[in-house]
Amino acid sequence: MMLDALDTPALVVDVTTMTRNLSRVSGDLARAGVAVRPHWKTSKCLEVARRQLALGAVGFTCSTPGEVRALGEAGIRGLLWAHLPVGAPKVAFAVEAVRRYGTTLMVDSTAVARPLGAALYEAGLVADVFLEVDTGLGRTGVAPSAALPLAAEVAAVASLRLRGVMTHEGHLYGFGADRAGLDAAAVASAATLVGVAEALRAAGHAVDVVSVGSTPGLAAGPYVAGVTEARPGTYVFEDGNQVRLGSCTLDDCALTVLARVVSTQRAGTAIIDAGSKAMSSDAVSAETGYGIVLDLDGRPLNGVTFPRANEEHGFLGGPGTVSLAVGDLLRILPHHACATVNMWSELTAVASDGSYERWPVVARH
Repeated sequence: MMLDALDTPALVVDVTTMTRNLSRVSGDLARAGVAVRPHWKTSKCLEVARRQLALGAVGFTCSTPGEVRALGEAGIRGLLWAHLPVGAPKVAFAVEAVRRYGTTLMVDSTAVARPLGAALYEAGLVADVFLEVDTGLGRTGVAPSAALPLAAEVAAVASLRLRGVMTHEGHLYGFGADRAGLDAAAVASAATLVGVAEALRAAGHAVDVVSVGSTPGLAAGPYVAGVTEARPGTYVFEDGNQVRLGSCTLDDCALTVLARVVSTQRAGTAIIDAGSKAMSSDAVSAETGYGIVLDLDGRPLNGVTFPRANEEHGFLGGPGTVSLAVGDLLRILPHHACATVNMWSELTAVASDGSYERWPVVARH
């Protein structure tokens, strides 16, 4: 990658590595008969979305109204809004999203379902909905034991058509280096969701989709018999979290922040031109700081850490900083790719021949 021609800081995507990630996951899931509906919050980039569709994605999972609208206005369908539409503005948007893009919605209680159904009924619409089930994260989602009575109540709401069940296995991030424990938990989550689906079908509900969703769980969860769909997000770029969890290696990481050393005035510290507005401190894990410091070939710099930042400056520390000089280029691997992308308005997509394009990042908060 001919990175020395780029202004810094820059959010850089190695297109070859990204394409390899997309191809591997789509191929593995296709061979297992599992559809992929990627979580678009990781890239927020239409150029990336088009590549995922070309490799067989059946649509996209969205977090925000902005993401739904950006994909919908681009003519992309198969959208799932994986957020509970609570409050008049979100209910109104849900109706708009169903009318304009055929978006599938998510509910986890009658308190969510009834106002939504009433608004859809008034608009003369019927929406497909997934029942969100909590399989361990402890965030939103109905308890598996309460899913059957809730499904009956949701199915009775006019203008809602119960079509599937879904879960997000975000608790897998807590397993750290215990890969065997993580995979077992992913299987347990998927098996729980399949069990809920089977119970709903036995009660007469038409549950066509059984959808699991996380990059850490990709190696195991989607392959549980009865799962029909996976919703990974980070797999497109990978990041420091996934390296730590054993979901990938450094060679699979396609997204880095290119930065340049701008000052070495104090011993043990090097200042770079990528600060808190270029990075995210959200690690989703036990990691701290702003990312893993790499050389231009993607190898970690021994003895160099990135513990703190101001808005436009990053503070690198450690004994390895003695080898850094003003003007040196470095790459920072984010701990959390999704949160880092949301800091930027564009990606610099670098091809294998060193040429590059600017890809807009849209639907940012």
